[in-house]
Amino acid sequence: MQYRLYAPEAINCTIDLPASKSISNRALVINALSGSKQVPENLSDCDDTDVMVAALRDMPYEINIKAAGTAMRFTTALLSVTEGEEHVITGTERMKHRPIEVLVNALRNLGADIEYAGEEGFPPLKIHGKQLVGGRLEIPGNVSSQYISALLMIGPRLTEGLTLHLTGDVISRPYIELTICTMQEFGANVEWIDGSTIRVKAGGYKERPFFIENDWSASSYWYELAALMNVADKNTQISLTGLMDGSRQGDSAIRYMFSVLGVKTAFETKEKLVPTKVALKAQQCTMPRFDFDFINQPDLAQTLVVCTALMGIPFRFSGLQTLRIKETDRIAALKTEMRKLGYLLDDSVEGILSWDGSRCEPDAEPAIDTYEDHRMAMAFAPAAILFPGLIINNPEVVSKSYPHFWEDLKKAGFEIK
Repeated sequence: MQYRLYAPEAINCTIDLPASKSISNRALVINALSGSKQVPENLSDCDDTDVMVAALRDMPYEINIKAAGTAMRFTTALLSVTEGEEHVITGTERMKHRPIEVLVNALRNLGADIEYAGEEGFPPLKIHGKQLVGGRLEIPGNVSSQYISALLMIGPRLTEGLTLHLTGDVISRPYIELTICTMQEFGANVEWIDGSTIRVKAGGYKERPFFIENDWSASSYWYELAALMNVADKNTQISLTGLMDGSRQGDSAIRYMFSVLGVKTAFETKEKLVPTKVALKAQQCTMPRFDFDFINQPDLAQTLVVCTALMGIPFRFSGLQTLRIKETDRIAALKTEMRKLGYLLDDSVEGILSWDGSRCEPDAEPAIDTYEDHRMAMAFAPAAILFPGLIINNPEVVSKSYPHFWEDLKKAGFEIK
């Protein structure tokens, strides 16, 4: 399938953002570990959350997690402490090439019974659930935060709890904080005891109703739209629902990133940690260049790469080492697709992507490949403002995190053929 996109002359809309995938998946695992039959409210309706809901509801022998990396890591840990049950967890062909050895080794050190059902170090996995003792464990801090979160969430179910020491640099710390805060809301005794060590006491979780806020990651594409509409000198009024001021979502930092790019954020209410409506207002941007370390917000990199280049602002974005092992190699994908639009990016230093203003002739009719990666489709869609008729290949990939993205674009006035 292909979509051809045309931007409107003006945008004046209110968008109901999807619920946070990150919080939904954490809440589902913790809710299951608490023994509750009550489903958290305002769950995300994306593919990644749907596969977790189905797995936890049905618990089949073979659990197909499809392309959901978060679900693969979280469910692996959950199944390890599900006593008396045996399951195989698998996924798409791409998932079978996404590494999971660090998590498996950590769980095995806690006593988990896990076998590789295919290639060593990668899914699928065969897991025999049992009671684990726990204790002290070391894991590199520069691995995916999802491994760390997966281990933390089972901590209260271990007979001796868990003391998790993170060695080296700790990346994606806000995602770890989000896990800790969600655990605490379900009654877990978990805290940092120093800058690199987290202690989780045994004792389980308490059943409780839980409401999930909307997704700051999804808001990033609307910030990008506001910025590029301003570049194109088109009128823009965008309001976004269900976002919290003071949110624990790491990607809520998007408001500060886009503030320096001229997009200001106004909350409808001044009350903290209450879902509210947010208004975006674009102003002239005078930034000569933009340097930023994405070590804590890697999922926002694609949006900022596309937007900043199209605004004509040179950049140097670091902290991108985990982008190589996401749904696709996102650094390689960005280089390839931005070239189609006439922008030459540099990735000669590992973990860094930069643009010094170098241009080339854009494709006469650029068609953006999405590489089975939802964020590639959504990050490039706003580029249609400056490239009328831009083609997005395989646009259905957005269902992974934002199923109604294209409907929302139409609501904003975009023509999609």
